[in-house]
Amino acid sequence: MINSKSDPKLRFTAKALPLALAMASVPMLGGVPLTAMAQLEEVLVTANRRTETDIQTTAVSVSAITSNDIEQLTPRDLGDIASLVPNFSAAKPAGFNAASFAMRGVGQTSIIVYQDPQVGVTIDDFVIPHIQSQLLEMFDIAQIEVLRGPQGTLFGKNTTGGVVNVKTKRPVMGENSLEIQGKVENFGRFETRVAGNVAVGDTLALRASGLYMESDGYWRNNAEYGPVTAFDPTHPALGTSGRGDGSKLGGDDSISARLKAQWEPTANFTALAQYEIIRDNGDSPPVANGTPPGAPLVFNFLGLTSDPGGDQVKKAGISNRDDLLMNMSDGHQVDIDGYYLNMDWQLENYTLSSVTGLRKQESQLPSTYTGEVGPGGSLFDANRVDDRETFQQEIRLASNLNGPFNYVVGGFYQEDDTTFCVVQVLGFLDLLGLGTQFFGDPTWWDNNPQILCNEQEAENWALFVDGSYDLDEKWTVSAGFRYTNEEKSWTGRNQVFFQQLNGGFDPNLTWRNFNSPLQAADFGRYPDGVFSDDETWKEPTWRVTVSHTFSDDLFAYFNYSRGFKSGAYNDQTGTSGSPITAASAAPTDPEIADSLELGFKGEFMDNRLRLNMATFYVEYSDAQRDLVAVFDNPFGGSFQETRFFNAADLSSYGLEMEMTAVLTDNLTLRGNAGYLHSEYDEFLADTNFDGTIDIDLSDEDVNRAPEWQWSLDAIYTHNFMNGDLTWVAGATYEDEAIFVYSNVAPEYHGMTDDRTLVNASVTYTTADERFFARLYGRNLTDEEYRVGELPVGDLWTMTYYGQPRSYGLEVGMKFGGN
Repeated sequence: MINSKSDPKLRFTAKALPLALAMASVPMLGGVPLTAMAQLEEVLVTANRRTETDIQTTAVSVSAITSNDIEQLTPRDLGDIASLVPNFSAAKPAGFNAASFAMRGVGQTSIIVYQDPQVGVTIDDFVIPHIQSQLLEMFDIAQIEVLRGPQGTLFGKNTTGGVVNVKTKRPVMGENSLEIQGKVENFGRFETRVAGNVAVGDTLALRASGLYMESDGYWRNNAEYGPVTAFDPTHPALGTSGRGDGSKLGGDDSISARLKAQWEPTANFTALAQYEIIRDNGDSPPVANGTPPGAPLVFNFLGLTSDPGGDQVKKAGISNRDDLLMNMSDGHQVDIDGYYLNMDWQLENYTLSSVTGLRKQESQLPSTYTGEVGPGGSLFDANRVDDRETFQQEIRLASNLNGPFNYVVGGFYQEDDTTFCVVQVLGFLDLLGLGTQFFGDPTWWDNNPQILCNEQEAENWALFVDGSYDLDEKWTVSAGFRYTNEEKSWTGRNQVFFQQLNGGFDPNLTWRNFNSPLQAADFGRYPDGVFSDDETWKEPTWRVTVSHTFSDDLFAYFNYSRGFKSGAYNDQTGTSGSPITAASAAPTDPEIADSLELGFKGEFMDNRLRLNMATFYVEYSDAQRDLVAVFDNPFGGSFQETRFFNAADLSSYGLEMEMTAVLTDNLTLRGNAGYLHSEYDEFLADTNFDGTIDIDLSDEDVNRAPEWQWSLDAIYTHNFMNGDLTWVAGATYEDEAIFVYSNVAPEYHGMTDDRTLVNASVTYTTADERFFARLYGRNLTDEEYRVGELPVGDLWTMTYYGQPRSYGLEVGMKFGGN
């Protein structure tokens, strides 16, 4: 490792360490003169959207994760990088391979297709609008920048928590190379990654990269139930017991690839055209039945919950149902095609940038939500199907003036159109006697699916300006402003049996008449019960920052920023079967975040110790929260819907620290720590829209807000067999936190567990860096921990667990190139 600063220092300078000023001799560490030891490399980031800047003089809380960091981490997906970032929590909604990212007290917990996540994810400056495809596969990545706190000016779309800014590798001009990597891991995991670079003349280069991954999954179909105590004495499952077949569940089967062409006809112009393809055909993600024994929940009364003791990932359940439009054996299918064009013109003292993108996504997500095999066919199975198309255009003009003032000005536009349907099979209602009571058939609900459909057209445009002014060599003032206009129109129909789509009840119109659930979203053909609504939000957001350079090694800043998360419609409106009304269809209002932050960034011991710290205070008003509402349904009973409310005002404050220390030429320590205190000022909701407050969670802990998180890695490198051997050992810790609130009692809230995960790897790299082999292990103590949990009203609890102990071998080779 070398110091790549323009003016490398060859002497010890510790202007920020008063104790060191008294040292007159050459400083030593472990008996080695500091002047003879390796130094930390400069890290450049693009957080100001103008030019690359040294992270140590960038006035924002930003963590930079390099391609080398990613390789050492051996991540499964984008969520694994959370261990390298303070106060960044990565989880999953129970039953889905989707992102549930949280920062500084806010994060999304549900799969709702129209909710914009508080933690944004961009890939090569394209904003990914939904959590289902935020969990990017980690291949061919150049760098990831994680910006914490509201980013209401430059990354202004719905980022009240922060932004994960992913930069993939670009084609290299004049290089012909090929990289091949392979990985084998327990649980039958196999992964292949390939990246090739081809020079086409002096002005054009092509790059193709791809990943194929498959695995058996770490879950097992061993859930037990019974004896069943059905309320219906005629139900055929009464008194029965059962268990799964022990088959493997939750396996992977996915292909991801990017094809890029970079054209540089002159020294002042660059165009990057990119095609992205994802074909994810992995198994339906299983869950465990996490219903607490003895809790006053329906599944306990029906005898559907077994003793939860033991290894929970070996006690999952899935119905494997393929009829009724479930298609369970097809697994979760996510097909994505993306087309992107990034262009940069270097003008005199200015850079003009354009980002254009079109991303098409089709998803089919069949799941068994109960974590049970279940008597008969299905207790609660659902197949969520959506078709999404997102177009984005952004223009930025960034200055590079010689004077003290520089700025960036631009405009942003995004269209996001989605059609969504969900087919549900609610067999547990037969056990309650509702099949016989209303239809004279004890297995009616288990053999007659219901369908809910809606669609949304969203349009977002914004204008922004952000600039900085150097008052002198030490002081800089910067500020930014963004004006956002977002319009959403929503159309939907309440949940009905297929026989009810034409109004009335047509016994000849069944699920067999449909090749895809999305055919039921033809609201012109099936207009009965259709309701429409639209809303426009206009929000200004801004930031002001003052920074001071104390010395070449110490920098501080103070900023205030405001961000907002757009109002949102709900894809679950009408799940109860009750007709949709203006009150039930109305969207939430925007969520507003106001943040104060004080940060210090320093390099000490002649650039061998880097220590960055930030303390913050954030107030969130009209915070959007998920709650379960109970409604009367047309069959004389009640049904539960997940609804979203501007229920909460909350505040968060905390401390974040990142450290890297080169202790010797061979040994480096890297760590981070985050402390977070979040509390509700108020959490009140009228869930049934009768004008009175029926939910008060003001005294509860804030969900998705673990109090403590930390990570520490030791990296030791030494010569071995004409190459280098690098040992990495580390541990990460995350506190427990509420995931989703229970409407039964606080002791039944859905939770994520506190956990300490121990990871290690050893990598051999040849001297020319053209071959490497890596042995690695994650969660070496085999800790069992919940990463997502959803109490489904007063029915049951579905729980998602993290991966048990895993270990593998990874090898890679590079041909050609530099």
